[in-house]
Amino acid sequence: MSELVIQAENISKHYQLGVLGSGTLKRDMHNWWLKSVLKKELLQENEANSKQHIWALRDINFEIKKGDSVGFIGKNGSGKSTLLKIISRIILPTSGTIKGNGKVASLLEVGTGFHPELTGRENIILNGQILGMNKKEVIRKFDEIVAFSGVERFIDTPVKRYSSGMYVRLAFAVAAHLNSDILIVDEVLAVGDADFQKKCLGKMKEVSEEKGKTILFVSHNLQAVRNLCNKAIYLDQGQMVDFGKPDSIISSYLIKEKVETLEQHYDNWDNAPGNDYIRIKLVKLIPQFINEINTIDIRTPLLFHFECWVINSRLLRENVFAIIELFSLTGECIFKVMSDATLIEQGLLSGSIHIPGNFLNNGYYYISISFMDNKGEKIFEFPASVAVEVADYRENTPFFDKWNGAVRPHFPIDLNFKKHILN
Repeated sequence: MSELVIQAENISKHYQLGVLGSGTLKRDMHNWWLKSVLKKELLQENEANSKQHIWALRDINFEIKKGDSVGFIGKNGSGKSTLLKIISRIILPTSGTIKGNGKVASLLEVGTGFHPELTGRENIILNGQILGMNKKEVIRKFDEIVAFSGVERFIDTPVKRYSSGMYVRLAFAVAAHLNSDILIVDEVLAVGDADFQKKCLGKMKEVSEEKGKTILFVSHNLQAVRNLCNKAIYLDQGQMVDFGKPDSIISSYLIKEKVETLEQHYDNWDNAPGNDYIRIKLVKLIPQFINEINTIDIRTPLLFHFECWVINSRLLRENVFAIIELFSLTGECIFKVMSDATLIEQGLLSGSIHIPGNFLNNGYYYISISFMDNKGEKIFEFPASVAVEVADYRENTPFFDKWNGAVRPHFPIDLNFKKHILN
């Protein structure tokens, strides 16, 4: 049986909005006595005034074993970061207990555990010793840490002069290479560039599978959670909705959060999405149904149409490009297309793109539209302008499990058969 490294029992965290403390020392001491000594809830007498209070977490229970990689998913404000801070012992829960077994390395924000006046070299040694390693152990892994971080040229520069990207590269390199049993990583990897994020995810997978390190990972990149983790926890409004295999948990999350929006239109440009240069008048996804079946499935051609007001003379006599991107619900870009350069003036700009039937796989998709000038500068972006769910459809096939692939084109395969008598 695998060794249990983290056990959370009825973890709750409460915050009082607007004030720190009750306002009097006597009242604060009374509250401390009730909560810490008598183990009583403080909110029973204040439930009537609930607007002054917020439960960041309520009754969270789970167990994590050695070598598990656990992804935490949920909307912003669902309690993910609060829970990781409690596991890291940065904050204490209002009620409940959490038990851990092993050294913890946390990367919850850029530059966690770094002293800005010290150099990168000094911070590596200091951080390692804070994590419980002796100086010789840190020095033995020093070159490997620096090479992974990619900040060799600046290793003797005070980290206060590092960019946020350099900060997180070095912080992650230290946390991943030193001798900790549990590695906790929040959304900070989003600060790094795409190549470094891929490198970090590969390193976390390596230390989890080969070295038995336990990984706790918060990310809005659901594909990263799916690839890295063997378990996932779904939090919503401070409560744990589900805990289990990533595919099942991610599916539950997406089903609950997705909203189908085939059209958005605005009658007045004053309140329309946009800026001082361009404002959206209309975005619309028009399904071109076949055989009188009003269901959008993989056979249904789709027409994406947009109209926008050009309202600023800056764009007069300038070439403008429209960019349309189709994404899956997990954030993967299925395709990106760009229009030809178009010379526009003040007025109404419209355009459309046709997505043929038998191209998309079944699933949930959204379309983002943006505009760029001839200098390569983005004028305006309207993300997730429309969203649609494409249903499955199959005929003449015995296979009904998930059809692999981002797209599902209907390319015919020609088969020929000649009867031949085998000797």
